[in-house]
Amino acid sequence: MTDDARYEDGREAPLNLGALDADDLKVISSLTQDAVFPATEMRWHQKGARFALLLNRVRWEDAGKARHAAERVQSVLMFNNVQRVSSQGIKKGDTDTILSLLQIEFVESDAPSGDILLTLAGDGVIRLTVEAIEVTLKDVTKPYVAPSRSFPSHPD
Repeated sequence: MTDDARYEDGREAPLNLGALDADDLKVISSLTQDAVFPATEMRWHQKGARFALLLNRVRWEDAGKARHAAERVQSVLMFNNVQRVSSQGIKKGDTDTILSLLQIEFVESDAPSGDILLTLAGDGVIRLTVEAIEVTLKDVTKPYVAPSRSFPSHPD
């Protein structure tokens, strides 16, 4: 016999989160671990002091993952107050490159300023020099079944 669905199981709302300090940023880092994105889906709007990524993230928070295959969702990861962007280990202009985000961390230099480091698989790093932490993560599509149909290992 199977269990009936519960009302609360049917509501899995898209994420719309913000981070204003290093602890908040750790939550966003956890939710974006193993996200993938083409190198062409990074934008720095220098005049607006914003840097954005359109990523395909694993839905680690998916309470219904026991009912279906692993899911991903497209999300916008937006960083505000960005003064400078630099990278290492990323081929510039390669439109076929797919990057995988492993971790996001904040290294304070002169409070509240510092660097946000986006560590990528394969020794790549994107460094965002910021006046202060102001980050948003917002799901922009419906979830879809991950091509692998399984979850990568996630340290809980």
